[in-house]
Amino acid sequence: MHVLIVGGGVVGLACAHALADRGAEVTVCEAGTLGGGSTGRAAGGIRTQFSTRVNVDLSLASIPVWESFADEFGVDIDYRRPGYLFLARTEETAAAFRENVAMQTEAGAPSRLLDPEEAREYLPELRAGEFVAATYSTADGIADPHSAVQGFAGAVRDAGGDIRTKTAVTGLSRRDDGWRVAVEGEDESGDEGTNGDETIDVDAVVVAAGAWSGQVAALAGIDLPIAPRRRQIAVVEPDGDLPEDAPLTIDLDTGSYFRPERAGTAIVGGHFADSDPDVDPDRFDESMDVEWALEATERADDCAAYFGPETRIRNGWAGLYAVTPDHHAIVDEVESGFVVAAGFSGHGFQHAPATGEAVADLCLGEDACEVDVSTLSLDRFESGETLQERNVA
Repeated sequence: MHVLIVGGGVVGLACAHALADRGAEVTVCEAGTLGGGSTGRAAGGIRTQFSTRVNVDLSLASIPVWESFADEFGVDIDYRRPGYLFLARTEETAAAFRENVAMQTEAGAPSRLLDPEEAREYLPELRAGEFVAATYSTADGIADPHSAVQGFAGAVRDAGGDIRTKTAVTGLSRRDDGWRVAVEGEDESGDEGTNGDETIDVDAVVVAAGAWSGQVAALAGIDLPIAPRRRQIAVVEPDGDLPEDAPLTIDLDTGSYFRPERAGTAIVGGHFADSDPDVDPDRFDESMDVEWALEATERADDCAAYFGPETRIRNGWAGLYAVTPDHHAIVDEVESGFVVAAGFSGHGFQHAPATGEAVADLCLGEDACEVDVSTLSLDRFESGETLQERNVA
């Protein structure tokens, strides 16, 4: 079976690896460079603390791959687990935390519900008086998306897969026994169109193009409710002494988050009103807004006393989330031989390994993936059976 994957980010390459590992012929077409889209601008978070079972299950199924990545793929992804600390300012959010922890622990995640003073065990300068509850999980952590891309890509090539960069998919048409894909590429000299007008006949297509997935699916006349949304990250030098092993901390009611980075720096982010508009994925500002960074740092300081007036903003960037109306991915064979793995709403990197296995099942008609992704079908948006992710960050 020949499968063409559109998108050379971490999700597309994880799908390619899972398919090649099961014996499929694989071609990956990436319009830019591998990991050059949303993957290359991701914060690298990996967590089990979600509010829906399918997201928790995708995380739990993916973590063993991250744990063994260096041994299996020969690439160090700098995987470490300082945990995630979620914070609630309101009783309503605290009630949701209690429900979340019950569901997460039933699924097998080591989540704990904490009072604010207990949370200071993990974040000593937490402004505990501002909060009413917290949750923490030792299973949560971070890794390097760039290195993960290289590891998956190397494994796909080793398995005989064909990875084409600077190769855009320009047409998708149905055939009786599969799909005809038109591509336009560049040769090594960078001349556009040298490999243009090429068509590739395949048995199945996987759309894993992140924020560009809606554009790709439209070539086949398929409408995906995925909005490219601009999100930002700032790198700062904290005023206070933020411990290197501090958890990735999320103030859920304000949308602020932060975590330690290297050499005394920290990453600060968050989604605030009007700070993450829908954009054209081909024309968006990739730089960080200084005013946004100032607000993000102030919000972080409202959470924990590490980001006072002497905090220095060093740099930052903006990237794209591919957001669906219910903040859950679409992982579904939406037409015969046409599979979508997109719309992860910021969670694509961490869920990539399990998603790859689920996509391989959909393409090959197998049942090897341990996660039931049926709730992530495209038709949920028509049937009204959408999901609700409370822990959006």
